[in-house]
Amino acid sequence: MQAAARKKLPTGIQTLSEIIQDGHYYVDKTGFAQRLIAGGKYYFLSRPRRFGKSLFLDTLKEIFEGNQALFVGLEIHDNWDWLRRFPVLRISFGGATLADRDDLLESLYLQLENYERQFGLPARYQHPRSRFSDLIERLHHQSGQRVVVLVDEYDKPILDQISQPLIALALRETLKDFYSVIKDQDAHIRFAMLTGVTKFAKVSLFSGLNNLRDITLDPNYSALCGYTDADLDQVFAPELPGLDRAKIRKWYNGYNWTGQAVYNPFDLLLFFANRQFRPWWFETGTPGFLIKLMAERGFYTPRLAQMRTGPELISTFDVDQITVEALLFQSGYLTITAEEELLSGMVRYTLGYPNLEVQFALNASLLGAYTQDASSSDQLRTRLYDLLVAHDIPALRELFQAFFSGSPDRSLPNHWYTQNPIAQYEGFYASVVYSYFASQGFDLRVEDATNHGRIDMTLILPQHIYLFEFKVVELLPDGRALQQLQDKCYADKYRALGLPISLIGIEFSRQARNVVGFECASL
Repeated sequence: MQAAARKKLPTGIQTLSEIIQDGHYYVDKTGFAQRLIAGGKYYFLSRPRRFGKSLFLDTLKEIFEGNQALFVGLEIHDNWDWLRRFPVLRISFGGATLADRDDLLESLYLQLENYERQFGLPARYQHPRSRFSDLIERLHHQSGQRVVVLVDEYDKPILDQISQPLIALALRETLKDFYSVIKDQDAHIRFAMLTGVTKFAKVSLFSGLNNLRDITLDPNYSALCGYTDADLDQVFAPELPGLDRAKIRKWYNGYNWTGQAVYNPFDLLLFFANRQFRPWWFETGTPGFLIKLMAERGFYTPRLAQMRTGPELISTFDVDQITVEALLFQSGYLTITAEEELLSGMVRYTLGYPNLEVQFALNASLLGAYTQDASSSDQLRTRLYDLLVAHDIPALRELFQAFFSGSPDRSLPNHWYTQNPIAQYEGFYASVVYSYFASQGFDLRVEDATNHGRIDMTLILPQHIYLFEFKVVELLPDGRALQQLQDKCYADKYRALGLPISLIGIEFSRQARNVVGFECASL
């Protein structure tokens, strides 16, 4: 059988017509579109950046406008009335950063003006809300069909200014007023969908638009954006020869919204183009604000591997109530790895890294903020990998001390002294050590449960197992770190693997601001 021919990679392309007409690969999402249209009227979807939200909205636009030729051979083609065409208004904020409320008003003015010109309807109002409302109503009367409203990156103006709270609040209030039109003009709207990265609290941005159905965590739409394993094997089969399929999955798969797991499409397309494993998606937009916020709040980075939370904490966000958990989840740096129904009927989620790319790149970025020395941390990460593989324990001890060496201001951020109780210093040191290890992509387990307690950190390499216990010397009522590993027989859990095991107790000192104890026992 002749192998399928390779096509163009649609990297960064957000218009369906260009993908179809120019011979690019296309993963058919029209079945999702058809089910949405048939099942409701108002929708909201949150997904991380560069996940295909804009392309999906463009697909909806082409469907409602009746551009049948684009859908030949796709799922929706034989299940849609192509003679019935609807006027579509697509509002997008995916372009340039808007500096303030005046910029936002100008953007709305220009977008509405373009639609008035397109449909031959002269402006009758200046204020964006009145103008938007009037345009919807007149389009309905002009065409005889109710209007489709699609809003792309609805939250981007606010997120671009999230570090400037007063500006962000002004932008939020302006958008809140603008979006309320969608509910007020219900009689003239056939379908509406808003997409973005974050979900703002209903009381702030959506108080006037409480009829939206949020499908963000609907398992039926988990794969609405992104590529599934089946998509790789079928649509992208010509790209796979010579590549390690399991490694691709480990690096880029794993995003999940309580349904089918997906790959980040931007990652895969750049990977296929370059044939190299790199954090392609992460490198396009390092989350500077998030990294800074985590460092300022002293976020305990081992929690990243396994974080339990309720839906309310990860699904709401606001300018004046920013939670790290919500930002991590909604931005795509953590994903849902497990779902549990409690006795009360409530749901609890476990969050973790979606894949190796995020684990590696996020922790590498965090190290620069936590140690306040990004250049040095990069060199130390490289050294750590070599020493662990070589099982060079003496050099490893020196490296741990180097993790916190340098000037006192650089080795330990001052706010850890002025804001945190002494018990949290162990958390800071453990966070730095953990991020050094997590940025390597190792098989790493934190708070590893055994019959006798929890191991602070377990590292499993192909030829060796390391068990770590962390202590602060000012807080040692339970004995020294290595002694705890030995007394609680933590190694028993891994003896059956038949690999050498090293128990490493690491002790930090608040006064010395460094490692003051490093003991190792081999089994």
